[in-house]
Amino acid sequence: MKQIRIGTCSFNYPSWKGLVYSGDTPESYLTQYARRFDTVEIDRWFWSLFHPRSVVLPDPEVVREYLESTPDDFTFSIKVPNSITLTHFYSRDTGRSLVPNPHFLSTDLFREFMDLLQPLRDKIESLVFQFEYLNRQKMGSQYEFLDRLDSFFSNISMNAPAAIEVRNKQYINQPYFDFLSEHDLTHVFMQGYWMPPIPEIYGRFGEKIGPRSMIRLMGEDRSGIEKRTGKKWNRIVLEKDEEIRSIAGMVRSILDRNIFVAVYVNNHYQGSAPLTIEKLRAELDQPQ
Repeated sequence: MKQIRIGTCSFNYPSWKGLVYSGDTPESYLTQYARRFDTVEIDRWFWSLFHPRSVVLPDPEVVREYLESTPDDFTFSIKVPNSITLTHFYSRDTGRSLVPNPHFLSTDLFREFMDLLQPLRDKIESLVFQFEYLNRQKMGSQYEFLDRLDSFFSNISMNAPAAIEVRNKQYINQPYFDFLSEHDLTHVFMQGYWMPPIPEIYGRFGEKIGPRSMIRLMGEDRSGIEKRTGKKWNRIVLEKDEEIRSIAGMVRSILDRNIFVAVYVNNHYQGSAPLTIEKLRAELDQPQ
């Protein structure tokens, strides 16, 4: 088993022509991508909650296409639909009352989602449960949050590795890692919101952290970097060499503990995820 995989957040970017893709081949972007990278994060199925009676789940034809476009040793990190992870519907009007999501942590909906992913089951690197920042209106306390999660994970069969991404930094504590350990779940270290030093986390909670880990490099200013790039993701527009060296050190500290690590890089981190990965691989002495 590989000790490390590094890939991008999504792959469908025409502006990667010349970096990852060739413009003169009928092959799909994913087929070409899989020749250069061994994993990718899929978020197209995350955006699923649009109306209480209308939840969008994976198209079986797309699932089959992903399977057939990639070699046997290629993996997918798949975000679980937000119809399962959102406590309330999104609202642009801060003055309106929150509308609860009736599908939040629905075991039935999750089983339906997993049934649709069945062809990809052997290629799932991790299922990522991404939770937004939860204020007191959305979640009374961390203990309520963990209780809800405990009920959910106690009533499903995962059959695939799973990771939890929380955006409440006060949740990253002993009860949280106790919960992850009990349910064999992975914590997502996420740069761009709040990422505590990985050696510090492993120093404090190492005995509760399992044999897998995940890092996501997201960037801090999405709208700002989109303006600078014009959403053409083929060049670095933010220099972060010092931070990348620090992240490489964190990755090495995980590998030194014989723990598998998956790293996923977003275009919004520096302007071009493939070029960021080149920098990170160089720091890690990993082959391109």
